[in-house]
Amino acid sequence: MRIVIAKPGLDGHDRGAKVIARALRDGGHDVIYTGLRKTPSDIVRIVNDEDAEVLGLSTLSGAHDSLIPKICDGLREGDLGAVVVFAGGIIPDRDLELLYKSGVRAIFGPGTPTSDVLEFLDEAMLRMQNELPTGVGEDLGWHWN
Repeated sequence: MRIVIAKPGLDGHDRGAKVIARALRDGGHDVIYTGLRKTPSDIVRIVNDEDAEVLGLSTLSGAHDSLIPKICDGLREGDLGAVVVFAGGIIPDRDLELLYKSGVRAIFGPGTPTSDVLEFLDEAMLRMQNELPTGVGEDLGWHWN
């Protein structure tokens, strides 16, 4: 799969994003890492320009509850509703439902084994092949946990 890994907002810590990007590359995926401090519109543009199937968002700044929904809205508005979105970082349990309702399909906390992210992508790929909802703009009843 073609995957963009992005760091939205002012968060300057990207070690986790780089670890995930490397693990996904090692798992056979084509990965584009955007670098630090991207705006929601930057991220949507990069996903479009790179023709990505998946977007991974890494956040540690506490702004996930405003930035991630803006990115998901931007993807839908940009006719990129088929893109699968997952998030990782420090996201409190109380915010998970908000992000799932925004279109995020999986959320990975600190210490999650990279194999879990690869398993999620395998399941998302199977769902896509079977024409089941997986994208940010499709039926939001499914999320991986």
